This record gives sequence, structure tokens and C-alpha cells, in this order.
Amino acid sequence: MASKFKHGSSMVRKITQLSNDLDQEGENGSVGLATYTVHIPPTPDNQPMEISLERSSSRRAEDQYASSSMFTGGFNQLTRAHLKDKVIESESSHPQMAGAKGSSCAVPGCDGKVVTDERGLDVVPCECGYKICRDCYRDALRAGEGICPGCKEPYNEPEVNLPPGGGVNKMERRLSVMKSGALTRSQTNEFDHAQWLFESKGSYGYGNAMWPKESEPDASPASEWMGGDPNVFKEKQWKPLTRKLSISAAILSPYRLIIFVRLVILVFFLKWRVQNPNDDAIWLWGMSVVCEIWFAFSWVLDQFPKLFPVNRVADLDVLKEKFETPNPSNPTGKSDLPGVDMFVSTADPEKEPPLVTANTILSILAADYPVEKLSCYVSDDGGALLTFEAMAEAASFANLWVPFCRKHDIEPRNPESYFNLKRDPYKNKVRSDFVRDRRRVKREYDEFKVRINGLPDSIRRRADAYNASQELKAMRKRRENENEEPIENLKIPKATWMADGTHWPGTWTNAVPEHSRGDHASIIQVMLKPPSDEPLTGTASDSTGLDLTEVDIRLPMLVYVSREKRPGYDHNKKAGAMNALVRASAVMSNGPFILNLDCDHYIYNSQALREGMCFMMDRGGDRLCYVQFPQRFEGIDPNDRYANHNTVFFDVNMRALDGIQGPVYVGTGCLFRRTALYGFDPPRIKEETGWFGKKNKKSSTVASVSEAGAAEEQSLSLRNNEIEDEEMFTALVPKKFGNSSLLVDSIRVAEFQGLPLADHSAIKYGRPQGALTLPRDPLDAATVAEAINVISCWYEDKTEWGIRIGWIYGSVTEDVVTGYRMHNRGWRSIYCVTKRDAFRGTAPINLTDRLHQVLRWATGSVEIFFSRNNALLASSRLKFLQRIAYLNVGIYPFTSIFLIVYCFLPALSLFTDQFIVQSLQVNFLVYLLGITLTLVILAVLEIKWSGIALEEWWRNEQFWLIGGTSAHLAAVLQGLLKVMAGIEISFTLTSKSAGDDENDEYADLYVLKWTSLMIPPITIMMVNLIAIAVAVSRTIYSEDRQWSSLLGGVFFSFWVLAHLYPFAKGLMGRRGRTPTIVFVWSGLISITISLLWVAIDPPSGSTQIGGSFQFP
Repeated sequence: MASKFKHGSSMVRKITQLSNDLDQEGENGSVGLATYTVHIPPTPDNQPMEISLERSSSRRAEDQYASSSMFTGGFNQLTRAHLKDKVIESESSHPQMAGAKGSSCAVPGCDGKVVTDERGLDVVPCECGYKICRDCYRDALRAGEGICPGCKEPYNEPEVNLPPGGGVNKMERRLSVMKSGALTRSQTNEFDHAQWLFESKGSYGYGNAMWPKESEPDASPASEWMGGDPNVFKEKQWKPLTRKLSISAAILSPYRLIIFVRLVILVFFLKWRVQNPNDDAIWLWGMSVVCEIWFAFSWVLDQFPKLFPVNRVADLDVLKEKFETPNPSNPTGKSDLPGVDMFVSTADPEKEPPLVTANTILSILAADYPVEKLSCYVSDDGGALLTFEAMAEAASFANLWVPFCRKHDIEPRNPESYFNLKRDPYKNKVRSDFVRDRRRVKREYDEFKVRINGLPDSIRRRADAYNASQELKAMRKRRENENEEPIENLKIPKATWMADGTHWPGTWTNAVPEHSRGDHASIIQVMLKPPSDEPLTGTASDSTGLDLTEVDIRLPMLVYVSREKRPGYDHNKKAGAMNALVRASAVMSNGPFILNLDCDHYIYNSQALREGMCFMMDRGGDRLCYVQFPQRFEGIDPNDRYANHNTVFFDVNMRALDGIQGPVYVGTGCLFRRTALYGFDPPRIKEETGWFGKKNKKSSTVASVSEAGAAEEQSLSLRNNEIEDEEMFTALVPKKFGNSSLLVDSIRVAEFQGLPLADHSAIKYGRPQGALTLPRDPLDAATVAEAINVISCWYEDKTEWGIRIGWIYGSVTEDVVTGYRMHNRGWRSIYCVTKRDAFRGTAPINLTDRLHQVLRWATGSVEIFFSRNNALLASSRLKFLQRIAYLNVGIYPFTSIFLIVYCFLPALSLFTDQFIVQSLQVNFLVYLLGITLTLVILAVLEIKWSGIALEEWWRNEQFWLIGGTSAHLAAVLQGLLKVMAGIEISFTLTSKSAGDDENDEYADLYVLKWTSLMIPPITIMMVNLIAIAVAVSRTIYSEDRQWSSLLGGVFFSFWVLAHLYPFAKGLMGRRGRTPTIVFVWSGLISITISLLWVAIDPPSGSTQIGGSFQFP
């Protein structure tokens, strides 16, 4: 999408000036406009991209007012802004924090606070230094004819610093300014010598321009590169941002060969099994053959998508060179990277501890990414004051933690993980003040944890005090009115109170209407306002106690969001919360990329965002819908008893899918392209063809969204084909996205900002260099009020949110469905495995919690199979092997039916003295040997090209059988009930808390919590153990001992028991705590049952109990 502008043409700027203050608009109902047009030639002295006017005091006041107010609203409610003097008990120390206050206003009778700048210093509009607050300043401009109350002189500052483009909304204006950037080399392939001369401080010689050969002695590092011939930029070799590392053919070729060899062996084996039935036990033979056919089919679905595994690597040096190094279009070297909106979701502070969420927020705020391009949104779906104040405490502690991380290159940037590292914290640290700084930060973090842990009690005591005060006031008022009603009948709602003495608009501890988990207003609070555009270094005597003279102390924007909830609305759980964040962030910051994290997953590699951006900004990156990072976990027991690391999936299956159309979306640690979430098709997609020829289905593109001006419509086309019914589609846009014009207008801006650089001839649809170096628009109250509107519970009514746009509704595994929809539209995804783990999180190590987690995943897969998201119904844009992979996602839980039957077959064989075959023939043993050997060889080769350990592969095999005989079966039953009987499925939220034993890191591993999911595996183990005992007894007591039949059945029984060993170990609890009597009784019961079976059914040819066996 290359924007075309004639090089050297005059720039036309349309300026509209307001004749009245904005406050008069509400009174008069209209605003007077005076419009005029100015033609400005593009000379070296006039560079539109480089003109940056200082924000006036009025704009600073609007910014600070929006950032220091809590906005609430919702269904049949007015959107209100509540100015907060403080949001937590402690004082706000960082100037970006909500509640940060300046000096008192000097106007008599006013108790307001003066507006502060980015350093927290008072901003005074007059040279006399008279301190005046926002409201008094606006009153002076409106009623006092702009006279300073202090010196009685007119203010030198103009009344308002107007943005250009009257009548044009903010999003369209920003897009227009970005597209009118100075650099046009990528569009015209010409070098702008006039601009280069102006920016490089060159001088005119006789008839030509003389370029400086050496940089000035006092030149800044950003301008040192300017010396020399500018032609070096033309001759500079283009470098890719990413590389694909091919796997060695010595591993991959045999791997593919063995897959096909095993497939052939399976075909011949199944053919032989069908043609050679066991006439003595036809029922046993029939069940085994059906199970084996299904297992072969399931293996094909799982194995074929692994044919083309790839490895990828990103080059961060090239990213820095392209986007953060001075060049002709960006002489200062300011970051040209696109913005990223980070989403963190939480729902229940009791199951998801606020301290864990706060650590995740701190790791995001300290990420190594341009501060002004990063925004963090926290979704509190429970609307809890505990979460709100914990986030405010985290924002306060970030004032110390983030500069400390930047100063000393701290990794990881999660304080809890960093201070609990086992390795030497002083390794590779060379600054002499590191030890002192670390001790100071550690002490502050310990105090921070104490404050977080004390918040529940603090909120309760505060509520009790305020509620008691309210009751006393009500009683006093009743006595004054001489009301004869008994005081006992007086009922005052037990409200939850904020730190500033006002009611909490969210969920109260004692739920009442309009203040419960499912019934509360929308809430948005900007915890940290947008940072200044330029780096802001600290001072030697900083309030934090650290020497921050060379450290950027700015913090990314942090926003608390709690969407509105009302009875009678389906809020769609996590998917609905994520869609609310998508809309709110589009209005407030509109980062072209979105990265979502669970509250217990934090940034372990501070440069993870940069690595993901390498793929998005590389050639062909505009066709990527998301970059998925692997999930890595902490707090897992060393033996990984229940395969919590899930390395086979993340390091084998996901790498293999990366070689087809991309990995599936797994719910967290994923960098999205915003326009892909909006339901648009990728650019340059070919005409869709179906199974029966071509289809004339129209594609939805970002170009379909309306924009003023025919030239704009042409320049923002994502593809070559034209859209005939543009007007019709434009009329349907509000029906798709809702009635927010600001949200709709943000779509084109996000699409443009997310394009790769047009620095190569092969990149036809790119953006010019330097287009994203503009400062961010200030955050005003109207913008936040619009964000309140888009997170209201009614906003999605009669729109396509959750149907085609955003996270898809209708499944408990909304992540897989959302990724599938993108792939089905033709998008690609990338799997980014970083050298240092990108993100880390926690996983349930308790057996019961782990089974419920697997149950939720399997239930979602069953829902997918019975829905329109079944891969069998996918479009032709989904590649064949990718279709097989998604088909396997929906089918794998059904394997549990056949798996349970097959696990009982050895026991049935031992009980009946029959086997699945007539006799152990050589053909059967050869086939069995071939299937086993090829499985082992495939496992070894997978281990080779994926880098996993053999133990991890075996743990995965064990838990495949444990989950298949428990959670997967329950998921199939629940799915069938939902489809056939309409019974909704409910799942348990995965607990993020640890065990009760604080001295043992893995205490939760030994906690046994009973669940009905344990019944099938326990039954399988008991039946197989009893069957082995019965078979051994029968063989010993029998005169005609059939050892071959015994060995066959016992072998398969031990195969089942070996897979269930971790499950049995989990039932035993902590080592040493299982009473000895349990083992004694288990042995006695097994012996008794076996003897009873022999007594009831003695061996043939014997009439006495025990057969012919006699003790010596």
C-alpha cells in the first residue's frame, strides 16, 4: 500500500480556528468556524514531519485531567469523569501516575492543583510565575480576557494550540500527517538532496552542494553518521530481518521416510488383522481391530502435519539499524517502530493473586521497547477494588523498578522471579553502584509485597469505618427529623470505598444491585498517563534514591479497564473481555499490534517484543496475522510428573506447523496484527477457488472502510482488485464494528502503521521511513469517554464482534477458534522461538487441577468438531496439511473412547484366557516389531530436530494415556450432551495459587483432591492388576500351562500400567506419608480376589479348588 505523492509538489494545509472556547459549545449548541487555506512549499526549512509545536498549558491540562480521572458509564447511564486526588493510600510520586499533584493554586478561594509537566514540575502559563490551576486558567481565558491574575498582564501564550484540519476527526488527521512524511525515496526512488542538505548542515559551493566530510566536534552521536557521500545509502545492501534455518537433511529425510514406512506397515498390519480373525473370541478380536484402525487414523492426523518442520531466527541488529538508526528521513534516529498494545486479563483476585498480576504488569512496563510506543491494558473482569488498588501500587513501584532495570540491564524484569534467581545476581555487573541499588530496590519490593498482601484487610477496615460513619449520619438525621420508625429497621448498604472516600463503582464485597460481579458499570482509569515523546532522564538526587542521570525514567501508559456487566447479557467470558480491550485500546492508543498475556505469564526476555516485530516488519510481514511464542513454565516439579511443560506440543507440533501455514493460537504470548483481528482478509490474496471451481465471494479488506477523498481510497487499497460496491460496504461498517466513528476511523490508521517499510523493490505495499516518528496525540476526556462507550454491555448488539471480528465466541477454547478463523481467511502465522525464553508462566502441578485444565481444552475441541469451525468445512485458503492439523484438534478427544476399550482388552484377555489373535504367529510378531521400531526411530529423530529430551517425550506419552482415559472421555460426554440435549458446559478456572506448605515449593504436587475424572484410570489400574494376579494363579495351578498366552496378556497389561504410573504416584500423595497398612491391604485384597477367581472357575480338567498344584 504505497502512498503516492508527487515529489516536490506544494503542501496544502487547511487550518480551522475555533472562535469560542470548547466549553461554550455545550452552552450555545454550535461552534463558529473560520477556515482558510495556506500553501506552504516543501523547502528544506519547511519539513512537515519535523515541525513539532510545544503543547500548550491548556492541552497539558486536558491530558492531566483525562489521566487523573476515573471514567464510568454504561447502559442507560451518563458517562462521568471522577477526578481522583489519589487512588491508593500512599502518595503518588511519579508525574505520570494518576493522582500525582502539583502545587496549590494561588487564586484566592481555589483549592485546585497546578498542572505539572513530565518531570513533575509546575507548569505556569505566565512569565511572572503565578501558579494557577487548570480551571482557573480556563476561566481567565474565557471571562478575564486572557489577563494573568498575578501580574495583570495578558498571557503571551495563544488561547489554544489548534490541530490542523478543521472538520476532520483525529484519526483521519493523524493518518494524513503520517502519509505526508518527508521521505519519498521508497515511493519515487529519488534522493531528496534538498532535505539531505538541510539535515546534514551542508553548505552551498559554486554550482553544487558541498557535503561535510567530517562531523563537528560537538556533534551528537545521532548526527555523526551524516558525514560523507549520501550515495552510500543507495549502495547499502538490503538485509532481511529474519532467516529460516533449515533442519539438516540427514535428520529430516530419514524422518519423512520412516513416516511413510510406518504408514505402509500399518496398512499391511491392519489388512492382516482383518483377514485373520480369532474365531475363539470373535468379540475380543472385533473390538481390538476397530480400536487399532482408529489409532492408525489418529496417528496419520497427528503425524502428517509434521512433515515440514522449520526453525526461524530474528536479527535484532538489523531491526535497530532500520528503525532506530538515523537516516535521511529520520535524522535524529527516533524510533520508527509501530506501537504495541499489551493486554493482561484477570477475572478473580482470589484465584489469580494480585501480586502475580502486579509482577506481570511490572515486567511489561520494563520491556525493552520504545516507551512512547508501548501501552498496557489490564482487564479486570471481576471489577474488584482489590485488583484496582494492586495495579495502582504496581504503577507506583514501577517508578523505581523500571529505571533500575534499564540502568543495570536486569533480566528477567519480573521482580519476584529476579530476586528468587538461584544464580549469582552480580555476574556480569560492572557498575560500582549496582550492589547499593539492588539492596534499595529489594527492600522497596519487600515493602511493596507487604502492601499488596495487606490490601484485602485495608479495604475491609476502610469500608467498615466509612459504613459506620454513614450509619451514624443516617441515625442522626432520623433523630433530627423525629422519625418514629425503629432504628433497627434502618438499613444502609454495606458499600466498598476507595482511598479518596468515594464509592467503588465496581463489585462490592457485599454484593448489591449494580455493584456485583455480573452487574456493574464500565470503569476506565489511566494509572500511568501517556509518556512524553522525548527521552526524560533522571537526576543524581532522584526521589527513588538511585542515580538516574543517564536513565530514561518515562513509563509506558497503563490503563485499568473493567467492562460493563448487566443481568440478561451474555458477556462471553474471556473472549468478551478481550474484545472490550480491543475496542478500548483502538480508541485510546490504537497500536497496530496487540500482544495478550494471561495474568500469570510475564515477560522473561525483555527483547521479546522486538523479536516478534522482526517477523511483522520483514518482507511479506503484512500477510502475517500473528506471531505465536512458545509457553514456558516455572514452578514445575523437576520430574515434570504430569507433562506440564508440554514440550512435545510446543517444540515439535508447533515448529512443524510453522512450515505449513503457521502455528495455532494457544491463548497467551501471541503478537497479533490488529487488522487481522478485525476480520479482514490478507493483502494480495488470490481469487478464492472452491471444490467445484471459482467462487465470486467478495473479500473484506481494510480498504473497504470509508475515508474522505478519492485519492485516499486509492492509496490505501490492500490489493489489486477493485471493489465495485464501495458505498454499500461503507454503509455496513457500523453494523460490523458498532456505532463508534472513532473506532471505525482508527482501522485505516492501524493498518497503515502496521505495514513493513517500503525499503525494497519487492515490498509493493509498505509505508515510508520516518512515518511513525510523530508524537502521540494527547489523551483527552472525550477520547476516554468514547472508550467507556465501546466497552458497554450493549455495544456489541447487532454487530459482528465475536462472530467474525475479534476473539470468536461460542467455545471455551476461543483461542484456537480465533486462530483458525484467521488461517481460514488466508492469513499466515509464525512461530517465534527465542534463544532466551520470551515469556514464562505458571501451570497447575496438582493432579486434579491438571485434569480439569485438560478437560477444558478437550471440551473446546469437541465443541469445535460439532460447530461450523470444523476443518472439514474450511475454505480453500486453508492449506491441506493445515486442514489436517485443525481436523486433529477437533477429533483427538474421541480417541478416548477407543483408548479406554483398548486398555481393558489385556485384562479381558487374561480373565478369559483368550487373546486378540488366534495364536502368536510369526506374522503378528513381525508386524508388531516393525510398528514398535518405527515408533522408536521416529521418536529419536523428533528429539534430534526439535531439541527435546527423551524423558520429556516419554512423560508426554504417559499423560496422553492418563488424559485420554479421564478428561478426554468426560469432554466427549459433555460435548454430546450440549449438542443433543442443549446442556451448557461449565469449566473450573485454573487456580494460580500454590500449596499450603510455604517451605516446600512443590507442596501442591502432593495434594490429593478427589474428582470423578479419576474413576476411569483407577478402574483400569485395578482391573489390570487383578487380571495379572488371576492369570498368573491360573497358569501356576494349571496342568497345561500356556505361558505364551500369559506373556502376551501380561505384556500389554504392563504397557497400560507403565503409562498410568504417574497417575498412581499422584494418588499416593507425598513420599513417606502413605500408611503401610494401605500397601498391606492392597496386597491382601489382590491375593484374595485371585484365589476366589480360581475357586469359582478352576482350570479345565480339575475338579478341586486349586487344580493339581500342591505345596512341596
